[in-house]
Formats: sequence, C-alpha cells, structure tokens
Amino acid sequence: MKSFDVAAVVTGGASGLGEATTRALAAKGAAVTILDLQEDRGQALAAELGGHTTFVRTDVTDEASVQAAIADATGKDRPLRIAVQCAGIAWAQRTVGRGGEPHDLGAFSRTVMVNLVGTFNVLRLAAAAMSATEPDEDGERGVIVNTASIAAYDGQIGQIAYAASKGGVVGMTLPAARDLATIGVRVCTIAPGLVDTPMMAGMPEEQRQQLASGIPFPKRLAQPSDYAQLALAIVEHGYLNGEVIRMDGALRMAPR
Repeated sequence: MKSFDVAAVVTGGASGLGEATTRALAAKGAAVTILDLQEDRGQALAAELGGHTTFVRTDVTDEASVQAAIADATGKDRPLRIAVQCAGIAWAQRTVGRGGEPHDLGAFSRTVMVNLVGTFNVLRLAAAAMSATEPDEDGERGVIVNTASIAAYDGQIGQIAYAASKGGVVGMTLPAARDLATIGVRVCTIAPGLVDTPMMAGMPEEQRQQLASGIPFPKRLAQPSDYAQLALAIVEHGYLNGEVIRMDGALRMAPR
C-alpha cells in the first residue's frame, strides 16, 4: 500500500497494542475508527487525536456491533483499506487443576470466542467492505493484520485456552489470504512475545526484569510501539501476504 490517506479500523484500539497502532496510523494521516469496549478511553483517545479519528463502542463477537463500526469507517471521505486487530483476552487455568477440577468450559469458550471468532468476525466484515472499493494500481483493495501470540507455538502450562485461541488465528492466516486474493485484500498476522502492555505493567518490577532477562536479544520487554511499527510495515509492504511474523526477540517459551 503506497498511501495512508485511507480509512482504517483498529480493534482493541483504545489501549495497549491497539492504542499504539491507532496513534501510528493517525500520525500517518489515516482516518482511524477505534473499535473497543473501553468507552472512556476510546472517546478520550479520539478526542486527543482529533481530525478523522472516531470511536465506536464495539464487541468484536457481535455481528451488529462490528457492522456499525465498519459503517463508521466506510462513511468517511476515503476508502476503508486497513484493519488491524488487537482486541483479545487472556485466561490462565490448567486442563485439570491440582485438586482434580477440570478446566472451566465457559472460560475456554469465552477466550476462543473473543480471540478467534471475534478476529474472524471483523476480518470477514472488513474484507467485505474493502471488496466494494476501487483497487489501486496494483489491484490491492486493502490489508488486514491480525494478532496471535507466541503462545500459539509455545503455549505454557495453564495457557491451553489462550494458546488454542491464538493457534486458531495463526491457522486462519493463510486460508484467509488465499480466500481474499481474488478481491485484492492481503492478510498477515503478528505473533508478539512479551510486550509491556497495561496488563504487564501490574507486575512487580523484579518479576518484569526476570521476564526480560529470559529474552535472547534485545533483553527487554517489547513496547506497544514495536508492534505498531511492524503493523504499519506490513501495510506498506505490498508483497507480504499469508504470513505470520513472530515479534519476540528470539524468545521460545519454557513450559512454565
């Protein structure tokens, strides 16, 4: 994609990876629609960035909710060409606990629903909207960047729900890219390692330093801005398609 003078949607766009991506896209001149459940943060970010940045309270698992957000993006004065998906939840529980209790089925289903089904829901609706736009000189109509995790490959003890949901996102990447090739929409996925998001910020500093020390290089937690930089690079690089890119400093997670 040669220009950021387009409309974009960012799920989970009010905090963490999504906020960094929203800021990066807006700085490039894109008209960004923030999709998030955090209404206060989303509205505050949209107001701060101003211009063509808007917020739509969105549940990625709900069809009508996502349709309303896509309608906001397609109603702007430029074509919808970018969708970056950062919405997601985490859950930690063993398949069978130390007391013999089985994993909570509702928690497993909810994790898969948000992280995998929610990703597909936005992907299909954003791609459908992109298909209605005029292609650029290369025949491209848009690009979708999904978010998995290195847990998709190296899921640790207690990460079975999270790893399964993110493994599904990884597995969806190539067939989605192949499905959407006929309409000129590219699909890639970023699989981050340990990122210094608000969730990580609640940990004691000693524990954060211990986690960082286990990363081969660079020996630091990734920043949300690292993710945003990679997402924008994927958008710009017109030959990247159907690929999952690990962003982890060569980290391979141990069992625990």
